[in-house]
Amino acid sequence: MEFPLSRNAGARFEYLIEAGSTNDVLVANATGADAASWPDRSVLVTDNQTRGRGRLGRTWLAPTGKSLAISVLLRPVVDGAPLPVDHFGWFPLLAGTAMTRAVREVVDAGMKPGGDDRDEGSPVHEVTLKWPNDVLIDGYKVSGILSELLPDATGLVIGAGLNVSLDEHDLPTLTSTSLLLVTGSAPDADAVLARYLTELQSLTAAFLAAGGDPVTSGLLAAVRDVCGTLGAPVRVQLPGGNDLVGTAVDLDRDGRLIVEDQANGELQAVAAGDVTHLRY
Repeated sequence: MEFPLSRNAGARFEYLIEAGSTNDVLVANATGADAASWPDRSVLVTDNQTRGRGRLGRTWLAPTGKSLAISVLLRPVVDGAPLPVDHFGWFPLLAGTAMTRAVREVVDAGMKPGGDDRDEGSPVHEVTLKWPNDVLIDGYKVSGILSELLPDATGLVIGAGLNVSLDEHDLPTLTSTSLLLVTGSAPDADAVLARYLTELQSLTAAFLAAGGDPVTSGLLAAVRDVCGTLGAPVRVQLPGGNDLVGTAVDLDRDGRLIVEDQANGELQAVAAGDVTHLRY
């Protein structure tokens, strides 16, 4: 695959015929003897990832040629110095917002990437970010994000899996979907990827220009705008094993999900956890 559009959206772009994990490959490249040749915004992509990982140790598997595994290297710098690591927690939300915007553009553009020929009466699909980093179409997962810190903490690799042309028999779970199933036509993988990389670069540039401030940069507002978790009844499985059930009401300036506990009405800030959107 050539990816002519996407090659112009990254500092270095490499397509792999097969990879165990694009994140693993990019982390190794970014920290190995040839690390200098892998600058900020380097991109690795494959449509045949054999050992993909998701959050909480889950696997991400798909038939060859029907999904994209995308890894982007970021070496964020502010005023000539590396961005402090305590700001890195925003990047999964940043990447999730970028992917949500890219997928939304595909779905909204007449069911074809780059098109404008939506049939009159076509259904409107809701594309949202599920906190912290899953992209949903009508509540079904089409993409997931997994970020990993480089061993020397000078940067990070953001991995994304995107279901492009899976049919109903290929879906890994009953709560998954693909661009093909939603739009009804074979999507242009290069156009979707290029849009994601462009959105990722734009959001990152604004974030760094503001010194890593999510409010001044507009990042917090951008995440809130696409986050379908806000306002929803949720169950959060906390790292310690306990469940928090309530309503997700906001995000704080650290990117934590603020949940109003249904048991006592108290507000709790959640930094990590497995979130389920509840339907009553």
